[in-house]
Amino acid sequence: MGRHLEVIAVEGPLPVFTALTLEARERVAQEPVLASLLSSTILAHHDLGGALSYQLARKLSDQELRAMSVREMAEDAYAADPSLLEKAEADLRAVFERDPACQGYLQPFLFFKGFQALQTHRLAHWLWSQGRETLAFYLQSRSSELFQVDINPAARFGSGIFIDHATGIVVGETAVVGDDVSMLQNVTLGGTSTEREDRHPKIGKGVLLGAGAKVIGNITIGDYAKVAAGSVVLRDVPAGCTAAGVPARLVNCPTCPEPGKTMDQTLADAVYDYVI
Repeated sequence: MGRHLEVIAVEGPLPVFTALTLEARERVAQEPVLASLLSSTILAHHDLGGALSYQLARKLSDQELRAMSVREMAEDAYAADPSLLEKAEADLRAVFERDPACQGYLQPFLFFKGFQALQTHRLAHWLWSQGRETLAFYLQSRSSELFQVDINPAARFGSGIFIDHATGIVVGETAVVGDDVSMLQNVTLGGTSTEREDRHPKIGKGVLLGAGAKVIGNITIGDYAKVAAGSVVLRDVPAGCTAAGVPARLVNCPTCPEPGKTMDQTLADAVYDYVI
């Protein structure tokens, strides 16, 4: 089965929820056994907010926090802050555009834990910003249990984020992640101090963080920079550069344009003659 949304895009991209609904209808015809799931999560709703609040409630609810409570919480958040849904749309587009294995919007919406963990975090961050820290941390705990993704509710994320595979992602309290960033599994944005201070990384726009990358401390990864898989970064990385190794060295300046979107993890024309 091909990436059918590319055909649609010839005449201009459809709105995300319209495309998601069309995909769900196609899948009902192909897999009738999933008709109930697709109907309840997507086809029964009139917009992305309704579908996403239902999906999060289905995933996050447990004996202590019932599904209806989660759904109402999400609906309240989306009504109070419409940018949450704008970011969710951008996140879905990011997954489809950057993951060649992704066939459309339905896959990440229903099955990709990176997308689901990120939307859980966006809801937890909204709760945290409203002074509801205990409930925010409850959602963080559920996300860690369900998705193996541990993001402090205070951490700030931009729009169009792609978290691929997601297992083992850890993001600390004062971390900031810019727009159009892509990160793979086992990335850590960690702190270096026991003091209650600004102690976590600041990730610029369009950055690519390779699998297993560890970025530690209140440092800056500049716009459109790239951190190679398995690297440990302890100092600032200039915009447009690639850092690789343990400890990380600058190996490409400039790197490929917009690595967060191209997902180019190669180190072509690398130079290994200086340390960050």
